[in-house]
Amino acid sequence: MAENYDIDTLAIHAGTEADPATGARQVPIYQSTSYQFRDADHAARLFNLQEVGYIYSRLTNPTVSALQNRVAALEGGAGAVCCSSGHAAQLLALFPLMGPGKNIIASTRLYGGTVTQFSHTIKRFGWSAKFVDLDDMDALRDAIDDDTRAIFCESISNPGGYVTDIPAVAKVADDAGIPLIVDNTLATPFLCRPIGMGATLVVHSLTKFMTGNGTVTGGVVVDSGKFDWSASDKFPSLSAPEPAYHGLKFHETFGALAFTFHGIAIGLRDLGMTMNPQGAHYTLMGIETLGLRMPRHVENAQKVAEWLEKDARVTSVTYAGLASSPWHQTAARLYPKGAGSLFTFSIKGGYDAAVKLVDSLELFSHVANLGDARSLVIHSASTTHRQLTEDQQRAAGAAPEVLRLSIGIENPDDLIADLDQALSKATA
Repeated sequence: MAENYDIDTLAIHAGTEADPATGARQVPIYQSTSYQFRDADHAARLFNLQEVGYIYSRLTNPTVSALQNRVAALEGGAGAVCCSSGHAAQLLALFPLMGPGKNIIASTRLYGGTVTQFSHTIKRFGWSAKFVDLDDMDALRDAIDDDTRAIFCESISNPGGYVTDIPAVAKVADDAGIPLIVDNTLATPFLCRPIGMGATLVVHSLTKFMTGNGTVTGGVVVDSGKFDWSASDKFPSLSAPEPAYHGLKFHETFGALAFTFHGIAIGLRDLGMTMNPQGAHYTLMGIETLGLRMPRHVENAQKVAEWLEKDARVTSVTYAGLASSPWHQTAARLYPKGAGSLFTFSIKGGYDAAVKLVDSLELFSHVANLGDARSLVIHSASTTHRQLTEDQQRAAGAAPEVLRLSIGIENPDDLIADLDQALSKATA
């Protein structure tokens, strides 16, 4: 589909031409594990990566492929690989880049589960992560060494809602000859398109705003197609001969789609983090309304954040849409459609008051999710970030007195009324 279409048009049409067999206009759910080959030669060509097609749904599925094409179009990427969750997408993104003894540079402002994955889980592969404040470009440059293989950040951070100066970070990554990976879950391509700002790879938890209704989990890695994987010997999985495919070199063979083909032919083949076709179908339908939902999310968040900031029972609000935010100017420059709808606020009374507020809310749903049409609340220090030390919690914006809000698309006056009554009970 033409790249010059508006994102609202792409959200409905990209990757979803009428089904050639039946003419069905909505993408069918291809609930099939496997696909019949035309003959033995056809099967051999598919397995040798000499022809594109469907073999087995762990690798490729027509419903999932439609979603991959749509998300790639929305992000302005060359290709995309869908998988089972946002966490799976992070591993899928790192898998071709890393090796024993190699490291990544990660923002200190990340979702707590990502901090845990990078602090502990990836060590089992012999990988490591260095956490750096990405507002400090000098610190970022100093952290990069000969074994660094990527920089990882969130466009809008969870839970604080801080925004990242992606072009500045991308410049550092380019100078070092390494890719920049941006988690764009909270912004979505409606608010931010990291590839246009210099990112190499974009990951999403499709579970959140992209689906938008809290029904399915999913993840995706979008490849910009712009990185030269053969410019150095740092990325042999993509530039050197692949033994499993008789010496095929992914970058030499597939060019701008090298990372995408590797993600399917190696990543999904061996890691098995497959997205199911029904989940892909739900996500495709959710994306159709992305351009309608995101403006309402942002409008509501702005109104609720402004109200909270003025309330004497509240000690701070982190929303980058507020003029008082240290990230307000960056948000205005890079995210002109708004700073998302996730942010935190802290209240007087510390941990006990924060927990009581959660228990006193009536309209907000207390769940470990975000990006739903419903407004959601969670106390990160006792849930999503509880594995971290208090210093790590504070660095991530999840201190004991802090609550995270994901503002939905309800009437904002009703949301404010619910917060008002809960604050009265929590700070009495």
